[in-house]
Amino acid sequence: MALIVQKFGGTSVGSVERIEQVAEKVKAFRAAGHDIVVVVSAMSGETNRLIGLAKQIMPQPEPRELDMIVSTGEQVTIGLLSMALLKRGVPAVSFTGNQVRILTDSSHTKARILQIDEERIRDELQAGRVVVVAGFQGVDEKGNITTLGRGGSDTTGVALAAALKADECQIYTDVDGVYTTDPRVVPRARRLEKITFEEMLEMASLGSKVLQIRAVEFAGKYNVPLRVLHSFQEGPGTLITIDEEESMEQPIISGIAFNRDEAKLTIRGVPDTPGVAFKILGPVSAANIEVDMIVQNVSHDNTTDFTFTVNNNDYEKALGVLRQTAESIGAREVGGTTDIAKVSIVGVGMRSHAGVASRMFEALAKENINIQMISTSEIKVSVVIEEKYLELAVRALHSAFELDAPARQGE
Repeated sequence: MALIVQKFGGTSVGSVERIEQVAEKVKAFRAAGHDIVVVVSAMSGETNRLIGLAKQIMPQPEPRELDMIVSTGEQVTIGLLSMALLKRGVPAVSFTGNQVRILTDSSHTKARILQIDEERIRDELQAGRVVVVAGFQGVDEKGNITTLGRGGSDTTGVALAAALKADECQIYTDVDGVYTTDPRVVPRARRLEKITFEEMLEMASLGSKVLQIRAVEFAGKYNVPLRVLHSFQEGPGTLITIDEEESMEQPIISGIAFNRDEAKLTIRGVPDTPGVAFKILGPVSAANIEVDMIVQNVSHDNTTDFTFTVNNNDYEKALGVLRQTAESIGAREVGGTTDIAKVSIVGVGMRSHAGVASRMFEALAKENINIQMISTSEIKVSVVIEEKYLELAVRALHSAFELDAPARQGE
């Protein structure tokens, strides 16, 4: 008998009909003899509705009270799903994050899990019940309700699986697994049977939206086998695991990630003195802006041009900070653009294969796509290009690294 933690997102529980379908799925697993803990999100749109109500009262809602409001969305779902299971003769009980003591720090709206007291869940499982837990929420040591931020229900599911030493954590979503790239961009993208935590972490951080980064980090840290499955279609999904044994037989590249939400800033004619990088990036960091890729060039007149990328949402803020910095350090000019995108190839196979980056650059050169910036790590190569070439670049790389699924008959 396996202990399985199943997590269902907002679209999977978006209506009473869908909650009934989830109950059928859970019932089938229970009938197969498994112990089941189910983690659910709020019904789709509900969290946004609750935030909207809060903002009608207070345009910048007070974080503690906002957590109190938005945490009610999951409370509705756990009650409904437990009732749907009970109606089907499946013993079930629902708990909020507070009731199962998911202890977090006190960072309201983006709390981090510190500890889980799994005893109450184990007692209920021992008594033969399916345990339904509210995702996205916890409680700090003072008893204040907290929420875990974007993707928090994924994190709850993985954290519970880690605490309970579950055999598998199944993340049910609106796709049937992790693909080599977005099938909307490359129709012949393939579903991966298996991918390592390391690869998935890179894919998630580089723009793949199937799983939240925090959940993958948590799973990797505690070695929780994760499986991504479609909520309403049968299939094996994609297993995310620590196992790299088969990577010798797998392609060098597992997938291609991309991100349109990038902006590039350049400060030119900076006096080339020790500590210049800190003088530029220190104020950006102090403004709570995350910097991604960095390129520094030294010119002949002892000045340097310094270019870096940030998230699109932070562009105007970063530009303002950079203009102030330019004035204080005597730089010549500041410029920037939001018309860029980042494309990345990811794969543990890179460790044992030479020439991967040059193969990537050759594929882009054949399409006359200019590379503006390059960043590499042990298992990834990222490039910044003009946004208008993004889809062309992804398709070219997908073919160049032989990731395309075989053509179906009649194609």
